[in-house]
Amino acid sequence: MNHERLRKVRDRVRSFPDFPEPGVLFRDISPLLKDPVAFRALIDLLEDHVRESFPKIDFIVGLDSRGFLIGPPLAQRLGIGFVPVRKKGKLPGATESISYSLEYGKAELEIQSDAVEPGQKVVILDDLLATGGTMCAACELLKRLKAEILECLVVIELKALKGSEKLNSIPFYSLLQYD
Repeated sequence: MNHERLRKVRDRVRSFPDFPEPGVLFRDISPLLKDPVAFRALIDLLEDHVRESFPKIDFIVGLDSRGFLIGPPLAQRLGIGFVPVRKKGKLPGATESISYSLEYGKAELEIQSDAVEPGQKVVILDDLLATGGTMCAACELLKRLKAEILECLVVIELKALKGSEKLNSIPFYSLLQYD
């Protein structure tokens, strides 16, 4: 991994204490998105990781909403498609849906029922893994569609919240880790 590119990414993540509620330290990627050099470094790092890890992949599956910002350019670079997993009520047609708990509330996710075919290989992408609720819910949706989940991939992992442990046997990778 190129340490200079990783430093560019890390330098553009900022922290907001007590957001969205007291006791939560929010890691914000907005400065990363505003900086074209740092954002390119992020996509380069993710592309290198996916290419080195998976010779055959069909889709990047991005989670609502920041996975939508990172997933399409990554999928474009890899020459594959992008599949969105959205908050409930945002997708037309037949969907699979799941309710789950967040570190500060409850939510529901959906994926279109025909988004992937059985056996297609996917990497699930989001900006951050905290308690793992959103990522686990997305994994369950993809399992219902009988996709082969190659990995769960995030930019930032909050290690103290142990979200990756909830993924059980699904491979997991994070670019940046914070305690």
